Amino acid sequence: MTAAGPDLVVAGAGGGLVAALRAAQQGLDVLVVEASEHYRRGNNTSMSTAMILGIGTRWQRDAGIADSPDLFVEDVRRKTGGAGDERLARALAEVSPRLVEWLADDTGLALSLVTDFHYPGHSVDRCHTVEGRHGTVLLDHLATAVAASPRIDVMAPARLVDVLVNDAGAVRAAVVETPDGAREEIDTPAVLLATNGYGADPDLVSRHCPEIAGAVYHGSETSRGDALRIGAALGAGTAFLDAYQGHAALAQKSATLVGWATVMHGGFMLDLTGRRFGDETTGYSEYAAVLAGRPEATGWLVFDRRVHDACLPFTDFRQTVESGALVWADDAEALAKATGLPAGEVAAELATTAALARGEGTDRFGRTGFEAPLEPPYAAVRVVPALFHTQGGLVVDGSARVLRAGGSPIPGLYASGGAAASISGHGASGYLAGNGLLPALGLAFLAADHVVSREGKR
Repeated sequence: MTAAGPDLVVAGAGGGLVAALRAAQQGLDVLVVEASEHYRRGNNTSMSTAMILGIGTRWQRDAGIADSPDLFVEDVRRKTGGAGDERLARALAEVSPRLVEWLADDTGLALSLVTDFHYPGHSVDRCHTVEGRHGTVLLDHLATAVAASPRIDVMAPARLVDVLVNDAGAVRAAVVETPDGAREEIDTPAVLLATNGYGADPDLVSRHCPEIAGAVYHGSETSRGDALRIGAALGAGTAFLDAYQGHAALAQKSATLVGWATVMHGGFMLDLTGRRFGDETTGYSEYAAVLAGRPEATGWLVFDRRVHDACLPFTDFRQTVESGALVWADDAEALAKATGLPAGEVAAELATTAALARGEGTDRFGRTGFEAPLEPPYAAVRVVPALFHTQGGLVVDGSARVLRAGGSPIPGLYASGGAAASISGHGASGYLAGNGLLPALGLAFLAADHVVSREGKR
């Protein structure tokens, strides 16, 4: 690190580590400031399923999959009802193949394309992931690469509490606070806010996302809206503050993620009346609010051995199984007894969904996919709705620059991931799988490249 200070300060050691690595690779000195000393396990990147969207990658080409930014933008338009930020969605789609291939080729991250099941809302398979399909593998890899770089320093635990600008309104320093209350002003021409959203602040969640405010928060405890506060003081614009990613399949007993692959492979959900209550395949994010509105805000996710085995590639699912959260039953009556649900209703739903899976009749909720009839023995796990992360934040352009309310950039200030306004529109229904990590990693990648260009390194 030079005496004049780092070329870039990255606040947040999740997806922001991509910016640190990318900038350092191109000759910049970087300081990463992270609020939690346990960030390798405690932030939203590490808690994700590591699904990285890549639109037009070599993995897709090898699989014979034709994809394009136009197709992705159309998927965003359809899922958000036209409310999503299509300008940003296109910028992320266009950079995504470079991002994914850079992760593989330049950082050595082993990636594969997920083709064994299809996430709701995506026209084609475009989720790339790591072995175990868990964010700890992704974050450990990035953190190890950061530790090996002579151009990157890490301060943890320490929190970015302010960004100072000069008379021209450009970033000139970052103010960092350590747990003992000591503050340090660090000269720098560029700051990336990669501090996620505000999911850990109950007041902000109640104000902006009241429908999910009563749900379990399953994300980083350091996601307290720091970027919103810092950005507001500098006149930054905000958007989509009501947007969030929920999840309807958090195991009540173990607080582990069961995962929506259970649904996409043919599972379904019952509330405490023993009946289904909607089309589960619309998406795990919006279904969290649906589940929150059912009796006692809880339900049972039902599947079978075939679905169980198909979901074992997911670390989260294996952890749920190992926790003992699943109950097994040899028939409908035993399943009702194990779950405490009305026997007649459980039997009726098992019979109805099996018929639908055989192509007999039309689902009353409009669901079109059950993959195959469930066969005994049946498995069930009690689930509760969860808030994973918020999706609203500071408005950014296609280079991840934070924009003022009037639309002009704040020179030297960038935002990524949950700190930035999302591409998911309003509420939870516009969320597509990967809409968390693509802005987290993609905007960090774009920010690094823009800082490099400003510093005249290329």
